[in-house]
Amino acid sequence: MKKGGCTYMVVNKNNTVIYVGVTSALRARIWEHKIKFYPKSFTAKYNCEKIVWYDCFSSIEEAIEREKQLKGGSRKKKEELINKTNPEWKDLWAEIQDL
Repeated sequence: MKKGGCTYMVVNKNNTVIYVGVTSALRARIWEHKIKFYPKSFTAKYNCEKIVWYDCFSSIEEAIEREKQLKGGSRKKKEELINKTNPEWKDLWAEIQDL
């Protein structure tokens, strides 16, 4: 059986930088962003630690495909996707605790 995965977007506190990522362990990965586990990473450098959007899939391959689509798209498309489900751009950290 294939393991599932999630595609997600994290932003900095001013919502000026959007990072798109993929993982098989969403809560653990977002925690790594929050504590800057990888201090030289893009998200650590630009303080992207607020999760504002995510989508989970039954296979990691589907999640990777979605990540590629989003990374290839414009910032406007990413903003529209976030605004559709999270118009206040609030941190969804509490929401993902049970995933």
